[in-house]
Amino acid sequence: MKLYLDCEFNGFQGELIAMALVSELGHEFYEVLPCPKPVSWVAQHVMPQLNQTPISAAMLNRRLGRFLNQFKTLHVIADWPEDLTHFCQALITGPGTSLAIPPLTLQLISVPTDSQQPHYALADARALRDALQDEDIAHG
Repeated sequence: MKLYLDCEFNGFQGELIAMALVSELGHEFYEVLPCPKPVSWVAQHVMPQLNQTPISAAMLNRRLGRFLNQFKTLHVIADWPEDLTHFCQALITGPGTSLAIPPLTLQLISVPTDSQQPHYALADARALRDALQDEDIAHG
């Protein structure tokens, strides 16, 4: 299953704030973590877009695991390296332990997207999916 990923984080190499995954068939995952001290750009552009109550990192791990395990295989696509970094870190549950998930591949791709709500991870993941599906159709 292709999953399109977008994350919001607190500035350059900052902590994860929001993660969204959208499948090629429309399944969606979106969760928000607390960000008590956002950098000013994030406070202005990201925080107002979150649209959801933050949960703990442990809860994000559990919900992410449930979401990913509904598929037989996973192919996660992102358009920014830090998104993949945050996704992989979210798979780690503790020292030497990680989520048990189906076989996983990762892809980093550069494609122009047209998000309906920039800096809202769920809208940005949908835009990535739509851009790549449109590209697949064009190259059909």
